[in-house]
Amino acid sequence: MTTKNCEAMHNKLARQLFLHNNHSSTRVSRNSLLWAFLLSFLAVTKSFADTLPNFSQLVETEGDAVVKISVMTESGSGGSPLGDIPGLDPSQIPEQLQEFYRRFGDVVPGLPQLPDSSKRRGSGFGSGFIIDKEGYVITNAHVVDNAVDIRVRLNDRRELRAELVGADKASDIAVLKVDADDLPVVRIGDSDKLKVGEWMLAIGSPFGFAHTATQGIVSALSRSLPDGTYVPFIQTDVAVNPGNSGGPLFNTDGEVVGVNSQIYSRSGGYQGLSFAIPINVAMSIADQLRTSGYATRGWLGVRIQNVDQALAESFGLKKPEGALVSEVTKDSPADKAGLLPGDIVLSFNGKPVPFSSALPPLVGVIKPGDSVNARVLRDGKERNIKVRIEALEADVKIGQSFQEKGRSSSSLGAALASLDNGKLESMGIDNGVLVTAVDPSGAAAAAGLLAGDVIVTFDRRKIKSVKQLETLVNDAREGEALPLLVQRGDSPLYLALTIDG
Repeated sequence: MTTKNCEAMHNKLARQLFLHNNHSSTRVSRNSLLWAFLLSFLAVTKSFADTLPNFSQLVETEGDAVVKISVMTESGSGGSPLGDIPGLDPSQIPEQLQEFYRRFGDVVPGLPQLPDSSKRRGSGFGSGFIIDKEGYVITNAHVVDNAVDIRVRLNDRRELRAELVGADKASDIAVLKVDADDLPVVRIGDSDKLKVGEWMLAIGSPFGFAHTATQGIVSALSRSLPDGTYVPFIQTDVAVNPGNSGGPLFNTDGEVVGVNSQIYSRSGGYQGLSFAIPINVAMSIADQLRTSGYATRGWLGVRIQNVDQALAESFGLKKPEGALVSEVTKDSPADKAGLLPGDIVLSFNGKPVPFSSALPPLVGVIKPGDSVNARVLRDGKERNIKVRIEALEADVKIGQSFQEKGRSSSSLGAALASLDNGKLESMGIDNGVLVTAVDPSGAAAAAGLLAGDVIVTFDRRKIKSVKQLETLVNDAREGEALPLLVQRGDSPLYLALTIDG
């Protein structure tokens, strides 16, 4: 029933009740009570209808900045037990059967493999949103995992090639870059201000259906999931399905407050439990990825466990809460600050720690080098301990690896590494150098060069060393397109490289 219909019925009942009461001045009849009840019910219904959100304007103004992401992937070793079997000509194997084994077949020891099956290729899709006019796009890291080609499709049907700026699997955030004019941009909100019960809207590409809008409410905040230790997830009942991953979660003001990431499902589809990465966390990771190509998180250096009722009583707590420290890593930030086994962390950086699982996300969002206060219970008394947070060791190693891969002394815009004769022979080539990383804004990326490619020739000259290639690139004339022969997987491929200086 529409609000207009409710108002019409409301007025009609009011007139009938007025006339009925004028003819029944001595007493109130049962019918009068019934009419009064119906009148009150319709008034409540009208009030409820007026409070329901209308997201049509939001979709119209913000939806253009939401994109569909399509990827081609390559991972692992393929193969099937069909190649070179005595009496069997591989060329006579139906293409459908070959493709089936390329995608799903397992290598069987002792049996030969199909040719050209060293890599498994596939495709996938997800969602994302544009965060600035420079063309940076946020999505989930799992959407672009193992991607060798990424395409971004806008609501106006433009399809753009995207470069992967960086991805952080721990937070499941990735940043892409597209080049185009007049790009629509989302407005970023503040996920710290969210409250349970607020209306939310998701826009994405569930099952490939681009720019689908679904709505719901915030069901819970700061949820910890087994595979998302450093993310305090937003739980909603917004309908999210495969393909929504990486898409934005909007509040009623049209601001992005989360990045849709996961669902809890026994069927693979939506069952009322959806999880989004808070936008404050996502933007912090995205800024690091844009600046350095990798992200770092805070590290405390403790092993913790939950506090149940029995432990709460034994430690003198009125109720179960906090994170019980069971072990402190030597020379860790916790050790240097004086935290001890048996301490119960009740709050960290001014935020409560109701469960042990709430502590890692609070630590993870702290910038390495910053000092924060931890309120702990020790020997039945509360005390404040100042802790200087350091970078998580795993993140430091990733950063060092990235920096090593990213070194390039040429204007190629790619990092290179030598290959030994055994590796070259296994690839079926005599010479070449390996591309270990590609600068998204460099000449190599513009030419379509990918990490993992092997450069075999440059300007028709065989490449036998990294130094030789760098010399040839540095000597090349700016603006001149030169042929580049690369080995990608099992296939040779020519690319046109233009040095832009």
